[in-house]
Amino acid sequence: MQPKNDNVKVDLELIQKLRERTNCGMLDCKKALIESNGDLDKAVEYLRKKGSAVAAKRSDNATAEGLVHAYIHAGSRLGVLLELNCETDFVARTEAVKQFAHDVCMHIAAARPLYLNPEQVDPKMVEKEMDIYREQLVASGKPEKIIDQIVQGKMAKFYSEVCLLNQQFIKNDQLTIDELLKELIGKVGENIRIKRFARFEVGVN
Repeated sequence: MQPKNDNVKVDLELIQKLRERTNCGMLDCKKALIESNGDLDKAVEYLRKKGSAVAAKRSDNATAEGLVHAYIHAGSRLGVLLELNCETDFVARTEAVKQFAHDVCMHIAAARPLYLNPEQVDPKMVEKEMDIYREQLVASGKPEKIIDQIVQGKMAKFYSEVCLLNQQFIKNDQLTIDELLKELIGKVGENIRIKRFARFEVGVN
């Protein structure tokens, strides 16, 4: 990042553009643009790094408060329940957290994740998937020394399909749900966790 120019002028239109891209507050957006010398893309990166830093710093903080959000899709044949945990009831009631919960519920409805994160995937399913990939690679004549590396890459893609936190956000495929969560943590300054979710669809087991 370039050295900060304390005299840089940031107009309201640019602040608004950054706010639309990141959902961060006006003051945070203004500061990010000043830190980035008015460069919009660098300001987005600055805010994301800030969110990741806050998330790492507060990751061990207890999350005993929170909310349960319900989303029913048009036609009432599809619904999602999501539990979010955070540090205080005050943050749980903020519009930023409520909007995040709603967006994630809509994502779950569309993307159909099966698990929250890779740690929750059934070990037998993981082993089965890895065995299938290895057999395919051996059959295709891939050198033994690179098979494990390729398998790990394929498993990363597998997790991005079945694990909520690893999925690309349907409203912005430049972010995973985990990255979106870290942005929220950076915005509100508290540890927040997605504890669990349930997706219900009529006629689907």
